[in-house]
This record gives sequence, structure tokens and C-alpha cells, in this order.
Amino acid sequence: MLAQGVIQSEQGVLLSVRSDLWGWELPGGTAERDESPGQTLLREVREETGLEVAVDSKVGRYLRSGFHAHTAHVYRCRVVGGSLRKSHESLCLRWFPLDGLPDTLFPWHRGPLEDALDAHLLASGEEVERSEYQGSQEIMAGMRIDLRMRFGDAGVDLE
Repeated sequence: MLAQGVIQSEQGVLLSVRSDLWGWELPGGTAERDESPGQTLLREVREETGLEVAVDSKVGRYLRSGFHAHTAHVYRCRVVGGSLRKSHESLCLRWFPLDGLPDTLFPWHRGPLEDALDAHLLASGEEVERSEYQGSQEIMAGMRIDLRMRFGDAGVDLE
């Protein structure tokens, strides 16, 4: 089980580049034993970004099958403390304006991000549940993004 946060501020939405697979993604990570999705989110965001966040609402559950099958719980969050800093898990952190998201955002983060920002879902308070298949197209897209981030024209300043 994964928990991920769509963390918003006046600067936009926070995205990270992890140390294992390079590409922009939502902060978050894997649950530890006996940890709820909400607890996982708060711990992972603090570890990866140095920020303390408050959960405003749950966006939904994303049931992913195929390559790396898992369930991702995604939450809308806001910063309530801490200071932004990289970690051994996150090589780069950056705020992006909503109309300027990078094309090197992993495709499996686009749907949850769009759902989190959907005005109808925000107004209704509805949580979504989506089934997503991660097959060869998604794997290849992730590999292309990783290679482009490491060696191509989308270079990330990791300093």
C-alpha cells in the first residue's frame, strides 16, 4: 500500500524526484507494518520533504494492476510546518504552477493529480476509486522519462 499527497501552496503543487527512478512524482511512499494510509502519508512526506502537512481530504484509491501491482491512497494536503529540504529518498523537490506541470511527470501520477484538482470533486467531497493497469506502455514511458531526466534535455539541477 502506498500513500501519496497532492501538496498545494500559493507556489503551486509540490513534486519530487526520487533517488531510484528519476521523474517527477507526488511525494509519499510505502506503509510500514500496522500503519494506516494517513499515518504513512504524514511520515513519508516529513521524511522526503522536511514538511509537516495536514490532510484536507482524501482524493481516492487507485487500484493498480500489472507491473508493480499496488493500491495508492491519495490525499489533498497543505503545509503546516517544517522547511523544504531534500533527503536520501528525494533528490530534488520543486513547486510547479498548476498550468506548468513538467512533461517528465510520471504518467501514473497525472490521473490522481487531475482528480485532486478537479473542481467538481473538490466541491462534492467525493472520493474516487480507479482501477489502472500498468502495462508495457507505462513501463516504457517511465523508462523514457528516467533516461531523459538523467541524460537528456530535461536535466534536473540536483543542487
